[in-house]
Amino acid sequence: MTSAELAHLTSLNDRISLQDVQEVYVPMLDYFDVYFKKHIELHTEEQQFLNQQKKTVPFIIGVSGSVAVGKSTTARLMQTMLQQRYPSKRVALMTTDGFLLPTKELIQRGILDRKGFPESYDMEALVHFLLEVKTGNPSVDAPVYSHEIYDIVPGEVQTIESPDILIVEGINVLQLPPNREIYVSDFFDWSIFVDADATLIEQWYLERFELLMDRAKSQPDNYYYQYAIGNRADAIAMAKDVWKKTNLKNLKEYILPTKTRADFILHKTVGHHIDFVQIKKY
Repeated sequence: MTSAELAHLTSLNDRISLQDVQEVYVPMLDYFDVYFKKHIELHTEEQQFLNQQKKTVPFIIGVSGSVAVGKSTTARLMQTMLQQRYPSKRVALMTTDGFLLPTKELIQRGILDRKGFPESYDMEALVHFLLEVKTGNPSVDAPVYSHEIYDIVPGEVQTIESPDILIVEGINVLQLPPNREIYVSDFFDWSIFVDADATLIEQWYLERFELLMDRAKSQPDNYYYQYAIGNRADAIAMAKDVWKKTNLKNLKEYILPTKTRADFILHKTVGHHIDFVQIKKY
C-alpha cells in the first residue's frame, strides 16, 4: 500500500501511517484469518451434515466506537486490505447511519437532540437487513445517509450483493437495545472497537466540525453552510454544546459500555496514533 492510497482511505482530519498498517493492521488481519478460515470450514461441514446445498455464509465484521474516533477509516482500510488478501472474495462495507430515522421523523418524535442514541435508529429495519444478508439473499438494499445534508437521502440506496465478507460500521453495532429478541451483534462473526480518551475525541470532533464548515462555504445546500457563513465563535460554541449534551452523553451511556463485547480493541492516543491493542481472551 502506498501513502497516496492510504490518504485516500483516511477520513477527514483522521490520521494513519504506513507504520500503523504494518505494525497493527497486518497482524490484526493475520489474526482475523484464523477466524475466517474456521468460519468457512464450519459452515461447509454443517451444510454437508444437514445435506444442504452448498452456499456462502457471509462473514460479518462489526466496527464500533464513538463519533469522530476514526471508525470509518478503520472500516475502509480493512475493506481494502481484506480485498487485497482475498482477491477472489467479495468484500463489502456499509454504515448503520443509513438506518437513522429521517430528520422529519426525529422532529415529530421530539428526539432530534438525541440523534445517534438507540431510539433514533430503525433497529427493526437494520436487523432485517442483516438477516437478509446472512441468510443468503443475493441482493439487499440499505438506505443512504448524507453528512452533507445531515439526513437520509430520499430514494437512494446502497445495494449489497452476495458478499463473502461484510463490514458493518456504526456507533450502535454492539449495543443491546431493550425489548428485542435479536440484536445487531448476533449476526457478527468478529467485532472491533476503536477507542480513545473522551477529551481527545472531543478535540477531533471539533477539528472535524471546523473543517466541514470550511468546505461548506460555497455550498448553500450543505448542512454546515449555515454555520460557515455565520459567526465562527458562535458555531464552535454550538458544536461544543452538542458534544457535551449529545455525543459525550451517548458515548458514556451507550457506546463505551459495549467496548468489552468487542473481539479486538484498537486504542488511539494523541495524533490518532494507535498505542496499544487488546484481544478478547476467552
